[in-house]
Amino acid sequence: MTRPPSSAGVLRTHPDDLVVPAGARWSEVSARLEQILDPAAPADGPAVVVATSGSSGRPKRVRLGAPALRASGEATAAVLGGQGRWVLALPTHHVAGLQVLARSVLAGTVPVALAQGRPFTCAAFVRAVDEAAGRGRRSSAQGRVPLYASLVPTQLHRVLGEGPGAAAAARLEAVLLGGAAAEPDLLARAQAAGVRVVRTYGMSETAGGCVYDGRPLPGVLVRTGPPDDRVRIAGPVLADGYLDDPDLTAASFVVEDGRRWFVTGDRGRLREGRLQILGRLDDLIVTGGHKVEPRDVEAALRTVPQVEDALVVGVPDPEWGQVVAALLVLTGPAAGGAGTDLGRVREALTSTLPRHALPRRLLVGDAIPLLPSGKPDRLRVARLLQEAPT
Repeated sequence: MTRPPSSAGVLRTHPDDLVVPAGARWSEVSARLEQILDPAAPADGPAVVVATSGSSGRPKRVRLGAPALRASGEATAAVLGGQGRWVLALPTHHVAGLQVLARSVLAGTVPVALAQGRPFTCAAFVRAVDEAAGRGRRSSAQGRVPLYASLVPTQLHRVLGEGPGAAAAARLEAVLLGGAAAEPDLLARAQAAGVRVVRTYGMSETAGGCVYDGRPLPGVLVRTGPPDDRVRIAGPVLADGYLDDPDLTAASFVVEDGRRWFVTGDRGRLREGRLQILGRLDDLIVTGGHKVEPRDVEAALRTVPQVEDALVVGVPDPEWGQVVAALLVLTGPAAGGAGTDLGRVREALTSTLPRHALPRRLLVGDAIPLLPSGKPDRLRVARLLQEAPT
């Protein structure tokens, strides 16, 4: 592995590394990526420094070398069916948005970006797809340029909620969907609208998504195993490590069986070569000695009348160690719905969940709080639910 200048095992930046700040102009980031990803650039040249989403605590600074970005982009093109033009709907200071720019550079195309600093809207997405399609007709002398987009589930939900949005998404060769778990209902709606959704799994440390629809990208290896079913990833897409944190780098990037592996914080299982993510290790709730998977409770809550969305976390409790707590988003008027009362919610779930998995704290909100990356802000929700009535 090529490393930048370091001292005593501390990973440090190259003088010309691209450190992407929040709010950076995508055109400026793209111009720097062209230099970094230039095939003539030296192997030990500048790289990209990107912050993790912060979904599990303090964001970490990850150094992604040009070989990792290039390997990820080329493997993505191979799986999707070719290089193309991208709609940029995600912030570029997180890895998913950054990779839209990197893939565009490798494809020799210019992405179409939604207005930076403004909330995502279906109308803006439709305009971007229209523009991308128009550019494709003008620039392709040898045929139509494939169109792609990378979205998080909340964005896809909004797109499918309006006819023009669903029609625009169906014009794309593929929509990469990541950042959070995609519910079966959302995927079914996309399929019914003719939208090809490719579910992605990955993180900053793997140059973004490295598992598509459960299958590792070419060159990527995935394994799970006892004692905790932790997911480990190897391959050319791995980052150099964490800047100025040698202990965390050593703990997270390990060499086993002659390969360098990234040790994730996720639990998963492999079935016939497909990876199924079970949840994050630090999200697992242990209440009264019982283990509760938040995703199972969230799925059950979404079947309760009037519950549109749910986020489940564990909060400290002096008697149980932790208790199951839920933030709900309701549909329609709140009065009289089962989702407005803790007792009625627990009663509605008794046939589908064991008693220890039933929520003991409940809040109703207008929306699930999200991080800038589009992932649910579980830490914020946990703080809110610690004050919720029992």
